[in-house]
Amino acid sequence: MSTSPSHADQAEAAVEIAHGGDVAEIQGRSPWQLVLGRLRRDLVTMVALVASIVIILLAAAAPVLKAAGVLDLDNHDELVQGIGSMPTGSMGGMSGEHLLGVQPGTGRDLLALILSGMTTSLIVAVSATAVAIVLGTIMGLVAGFAGGWLDWLISRVIDLVLSFPQTLMLLSLQTVLVTFIASMVGMADTASTPKILFMISVLGFFGWPYFARIIRGQVMSLREREFVEAARSLGARPWRLYVHELLPHLWAPILVYTTMILPQNIAQEAALGFLGVGVPPPTISLGTLLNDSIQYALPDPAYFLFPGLAVFLMVLAFNLLGDGIRDALDPKADRQ
Repeated sequence: MSTSPSHADQAEAAVEIAHGGDVAEIQGRSPWQLVLGRLRRDLVTMVALVASIVIILLAAAAPVLKAAGVLDLDNHDELVQGIGSMPTGSMGGMSGEHLLGVQPGTGRDLLALILSGMTTSLIVAVSATAVAIVLGTIMGLVAGFAGGWLDWLISRVIDLVLSFPQTLMLLSLQTVLVTFIASMVGMADTASTPKILFMISVLGFFGWPYFARIIRGQVMSLREREFVEAARSLGARPWRLYVHELLPHLWAPILVYTTMILPQNIAQEAALGFLGVGVPPPTISLGTLLNDSIQYALPDPAYFLFPGLAVFLMVLAFNLLGDGIRDALDPKADRQ
C-alpha cells in the first residue's frame, strides 16, 4: 500500500501556491490509516461492524445475565396449555415479559434461549476458526518458506484433507471421536463438553487447508524480498524469519480469512444442530432450537422464525464485515 499523498492533496497544495497562499504541509498516511479511512467511508461495512460487535457482546453477556437471574431459562408450565402443548396467547405467547414469546411445551423464554444459543454457536465457531487459522498459518509458513520436499509433503497433506467431505466426516466420526474425547477429559460421552470439543476439532481441522494455501502463496512471494535476504545474511534462524520477518506481512490475509471462515462455521454448527447431531441438551444452541422448532413450524411460526432469523443475521453480519475488510485492504478493488 502506498503511503504517498493523494492526487487531491497535491492539487489542493498547488492551488494554494498559485494563489500566493502558504504551502500546505502534505503528510503521508500509514497503511492502517488508509484501511480505516476506506472502512469509514463504507456504510454497509460499518453497519456490519456494529452488528457484529453487538452480537459478540450479547453472546458474551448471556452467561453473566443467566447467572444474575436476568435471563430466565426455567420452565413455566402456566404459560403453555399443558405439558408439551402450545403457548397461551397469540404469536407464540409474546408479551411484555416475553418479547419473542415462549418455547412450546416448556414455557421457557424464547429470547433467553436464543441468546444462550448464540453463546454456544459463537464458542464453537470462534474456537474452530482459531484452530484453522493457527494450523493454516504454521503449515503455510513452513511450506512456503522451506520449499523442496517439505513443501511437497505439506501440499499433498492439504490435498488429502480437502478430498474428504467435511459434513460426511462430521457425521461418520462423531461416535468414535466423541467417545475418545470424553475418555480424555474424564466425562460421559453424553455430556455437552465432549461434543463441543469434537465439533471444534473437526471444523478446525477441515478449515485449515484453504488458509494454508493462501499463506503459502504469500510466503513464496515474500521469501525472496530484500528484508528477508538481509535477515538471512545476518544469521537469523528460521524461527526468527517466520515470526519477525514474514508473519507481520501476513496480517491482511489472516484478518480477511478469519472474517470469512467465521460465518461458515456458525452456519455449519447450526446445520449440525438442525440435523440432530449438534450439542446435546441441556446445552442450548441455535441449531438445536431450529431442530426442535420444525414440528411447531405451522402452529407456532414464531418459534421457528426467530432462531432462524438469529442465525441469518449472524452469518450476514460477519459475511458483510469480511467483504468490507477485504475491499478495504485491496486499494484496487471497485468500491463504487
